[in-house]
Amino acid sequence: MAEVPQTDEGWYVLHDFRTIDWDAWRSAPEHDKQRAIREGHEYLAAHESVSDTADGEGASAIFSILGHKADLLILHLRPTLDSLSRAERQFEQTALAGFTDQPTSYVSVTEVSGYVSDEYFEGDIEQVDTGLRRYIEGKLKPELPDDEYVSFYPMSKRRGETDNWYTLSFDERADLMAGHGSTGKQYAGKIKQIISSSVGFDNHEWGVTLFAADPTDIKDIVYEMRFDEATSKYGEFDDFYIGRRFPPQDLLAYLEGETVPTGEHDTDGHGTAGHAHGETEASPHGHNQTGDHPHGQEHGHHGDHPHGESHAHGDNTNTGADENSDDAIRGELADLNIYAGKPHGEDVYATVLYSEADGDDLFEEVDGLRKNFDHYGSHVKTAVYGAKGGNRTAVVSIWETASAAETAAGFLSELPGIVERAGEESGFGTMGMFYTVKPDSREDFVEKFGTVGGVLAETEGHMETDLMVNREDENDMFIASQWRSKDDAMGFFRSDAFRNTVQWGRDVLADRPRHVFLA
Repeated sequence: MAEVPQTDEGWYVLHDFRTIDWDAWRSAPEHDKQRAIREGHEYLAAHESVSDTADGEGASAIFSILGHKADLLILHLRPTLDSLSRAERQFEQTALAGFTDQPTSYVSVTEVSGYVSDEYFEGDIEQVDTGLRRYIEGKLKPELPDDEYVSFYPMSKRRGETDNWYTLSFDERADLMAGHGSTGKQYAGKIKQIISSSVGFDNHEWGVTLFAADPTDIKDIVYEMRFDEATSKYGEFDDFYIGRRFPPQDLLAYLEGETVPTGEHDTDGHGTAGHAHGETEASPHGHNQTGDHPHGQEHGHHGDHPHGESHAHGDNTNTGADENSDDAIRGELADLNIYAGKPHGEDVYATVLYSEADGDDLFEEVDGLRKNFDHYGSHVKTAVYGAKGGNRTAVVSIWETASAAETAAGFLSELPGIVERAGEESGFGTMGMFYTVKPDSREDFVEKFGTVGGVLAETEGHMETDLMVNREDENDMFIASQWRSKDDAMGFFRSDAFRNTVQWGRDVLADRPRHVFLA
């Protein structure tokens, strides 16, 4: 018999689908309707705020469902099966429940498996790195994403006489999931998910709940994945349900046939928000895995996100703190014939943090994170830079999406000696990213920076500028510059000294620099 991977379980999940007896609703006396609305709202609001549990753990939400199979989905996550059962039965005590039937439901539990991390199951949990622990907690105790559209479907892996997923070797499954995950990565930032195990709990092996701001993204990813072998040969599916989340305050509008959500009660995305613990999005701490998860474990090699998501927490971090402000600055530079990159398209999203830790120790820590970052297709690079002739050290992480950069920032902020994040300083900051110098011109570039540095020291409004050099590639540099205000910085960019430097740089740089603004 093949080795059975270990698992650890988290919150229990109930997809409680309801149909409404519309004939009974239309013919009901007005006072019965008002009571049903009042009690239904009180129930939904209490459960979204998780006030029904002693420790406040869990999450709940309500969705309108399209089509004949159901009208509503009440989604609950709770720390125990008993508390999940209680949440289901408490709804039956409301007057609203009297107008509904339960045509189907689905019971499951969140889990992580041995494919995620051997250390988690075999070693001291306190020895597992912080990022991995955070990731695992987010898988066991997921939050409900704010994205309004939801798709739910149960699935299993085929166990036929000819095609049997469970008789394949680990390497065979890993190869199949590699193709599956590569498709998913194209939907990073568009699709979020909760996948929960239902082995022994319900009729299939997993429940898959997808969330998206655009419902066509759900259709597109499911369609594309039908063509990879992991799905076409080994995937088995039951009914699909599609719907849209709305806040409890919109229950009356829903029952009266109005569009929901109405937008009239939006306080944090859905009125009374589902209480959340952890993250549902993929962590950059990847560990080789595949296994029996319907889409491979999100945590690593292919991501156990069936759609290869890499999203996150932390501050909103892109190549500029305010896009409109960036556009204006880039436009001003373009008027000066200075290439400033683009906020989207060919440009990327950067997170920069400064550390006072020993450079060697910092590099060792970053190298460990970087190996995990590399599992994600949206990762461009992460490196440690040191100030030329100074003690300043920076960690630069560059991604193709803002959400991935935000995730990386959360993990990088836990590195030793972090003192600030670029953009948090006072004043106005600019960085010239991707100054890749031709090897034969490196010394000339450094010398030129020294000359420009002398000019900067005497420039009105200038606070600090460092030439930061990649520890692994001395030809890869960026310039971190701090100014009292944007006007002061733009004054320098308009100067003959800067114009001459840009013209000179065209001969010594291996590619065009990108200017990133951190206001």
